[in-house]
Amino acid sequence: MLKLSKLTDYAVVALMRLGQQDDVMTSPSLSQVTGIPEPTVAKVLKILASHDLVVSLRGARGGYRLARPLNDISVARVITAVDGPISLTACVDGGGCDARVLCGVCGQWDAVNDAIRGALSAITLADMQSHGRQQPGAGECHDRDVGAADARGHDTNGGHETSVAGSAAAV
Repeated sequence: MLKLSKLTDYAVVALMRLGQQDDVMTSPSLSQVTGIPEPTVAKVLKILASHDLVVSLRGARGGYRLARPLNDISVARVITAVDGPISLTACVDGGGCDARVLCGVCGQWDAVNDAIRGALSAITLADMQSHGRQQPGAGECHDRDVGAADARGHDTNGGHETSVAGSAAAV
């Protein structure tokens, strides 16, 4: 099963919430409205800022805001910012593989990986937001498992992840 990391899921949630705001939001206020632990929100925002997806504003009225509109942020860009390049296997796009000589499918995963990368690049956070508004019960994510985080923002909830197939199918 293909899965997104919890941090990527949280990054999408944080970005979509920031996209609903006209003003900046602090890490604690974003934590409060999303239910994501504040250390995790802070970690996600730092990652997103380093990839130019959010802008950090300092000072008494400081906080975070989107660096670009939601329709300019693809799901693939968020995944890449948080987790690195989208690669189904180690040998995708010429990567190294210990079983290259024996496996017989070296290079064959590239087409599959390109299709998935293309699909995720074609879906923006604005698409997800507008699709969610059209669905009955939108915004009611009963199976979201918002785990605890320790003081460093590390997940302490056993590494549960969100399914790519489930997320993509919903869009």
